[in-house]
Amino acid sequence: QVQLVESGGGSVQAGGSLRLSCAASGYTYSRYSMAWFRQAPGKEREGVAAIARDGSTSIANSVKVRFTISQDNAKNTLYLQMNSLKPEDTAMYYCAADSDGRSWSLRFWPLKYNYWGQGTQVTVSS
Repeated sequence: QVQLVESGGGSVQAGGSLRLSCAASGYTYSRYSMAWFRQAPGKEREGVAAIARDGSTSIANSVKVRFTISQDNAKNTLYLQMNSLKPEDTAMYYCAADSDGRSWSLRFWPLKYNYWGQGTQVTVSS
């Protein structure tokens, strides 16, 4: 049974940093592409970073330069390093996994991913 568990969220002042973690279990971690999404109240879920099975990464323009995605295959863990945080980064952050090998071109589309974690809240105050 695939499980994704996020951690590392919290409250931080603008300009601060957080590192989110997503611990994966129940499958061979490196075989799935994965991503981080976020959703603020009243807004659609937005993809912010993705990592393919071959390790290549992609960062959404809205957070480029400030956010970095990485993984530790030995620990079955996905990370999202967030620097220079802004109040508009406030959202629930989710990690997601695609076990079906859908096209990389869909990497920021929620429908690409069939497994989701419960989310971790990030709140950035001005």
